[in-house]
Amino acid sequence: MFPRPPFPGEVRRAAASGRSRSRPRGAGGGTVLLPSMLMFGVILASSGLLLMIEKGILAEVKPPPLHPAAGELAGRGGGGGGGEEAAGDLDYEVLRDIRNRTIRAVCGQRAMPRSVWELPASQRRTVLRHLLVSDKYRFLYCYVPKVACSNWKRILKVLDGALESVDVKLKMDHKSDLVFLGDMKPDEISYRLKNYYKFIFVRNPMERLLSAYRNKFGEIKEYQQKYGVEIVRRYRKNGGNSAGDDVTFSEFLRYLLDEEAERMNEHWMPIYNLCQPCAVRYDFIGSYERLNADANYVLERVQSPSFIRFPERQSWYKPVTAETLHYYLCNTQRRLIKELLPKYILDFSLFAYPLPNITSEFCRQ
Repeated sequence: MFPRPPFPGEVRRAAASGRSRSRPRGAGGGTVLLPSMLMFGVILASSGLLLMIEKGILAEVKPPPLHPAAGELAGRGGGGGGGEEAAGDLDYEVLRDIRNRTIRAVCGQRAMPRSVWELPASQRRTVLRHLLVSDKYRFLYCYVPKVACSNWKRILKVLDGALESVDVKLKMDHKSDLVFLGDMKPDEISYRLKNYYKFIFVRNPMERLLSAYRNKFGEIKEYQQKYGVEIVRRYRKNGGNSAGDDVTFSEFLRYLLDEEAERMNEHWMPIYNLCQPCAVRYDFIGSYERLNADANYVLERVQSPSFIRFPERQSWYKPVTAETLHYYLCNTQRRLIKELLPKYILDFSLFAYPLPNITSEFCRQ
């Protein structure tokens, strides 16, 4: 078992200052949440995005209306509330606005792919085998492991009639009774990419990595044997006798540093590489942090039957809390984290997640 800090909690992002755009306070009086300026500082070094912001390029891009209006989710248990909820919705709409503008600005650069057919063959194979198809409801869903993809696969199976209910207690088969876009002919692929509703769900990159680490190396023997044994042998002195079930988080990060992003296992491959948000123009980008509300919005949008709702979290699931993430990050060499960030910088920047705070002051709290 991996050590965990004692208190559960929720992640709260600090409001950005300086030149970030702001909006009025919501009805509940809460300040609008914006990505940290530190995040944009790193992006400046890696992609020049800050320069584009300074020149006003992002301000010229109008985002699509990706967020449901207040009260729109009432039919599936995600309905409107009081002033505090309205303020939270405003905060989240601002983040969506930043996310949409950033994606359009970065993906609008000349070197970025405009379609899946402009991708190298290996990258195209990856994204096409992660795009699940519902022809009946005319949508494409790019599944991202460790971002509730098992529950979305359950929903697709129910919509297709292969599963009676999302609550059926069965071990998830991640291949059968699912339709993958990569199994179709080029003209069929192009038609669906052009005409179907496309969505993806994203998560804080470091939180997703920690979730994968705890799950795969703490619970799944197959991963311990396939990856854990090699990781310990490679990065630990006299680690040849390990069964792969005692991989440390630092050893896992060192392994990720040495891996090519395109060759990574899907559970820790960057979301950008999995779903190619420049080559595939998604109509909706949902967040793990608002999973139920965003999922129910998608179900409404694709006009799924009203009895279908997003599944409840399994009782055995151990969530990554803010304190859990704090514990692991602050007990890991800062150098490792800083060196790893460039591999996931597009996930941080495109999806508007702040870079991890690993300052001495933060870690002393």
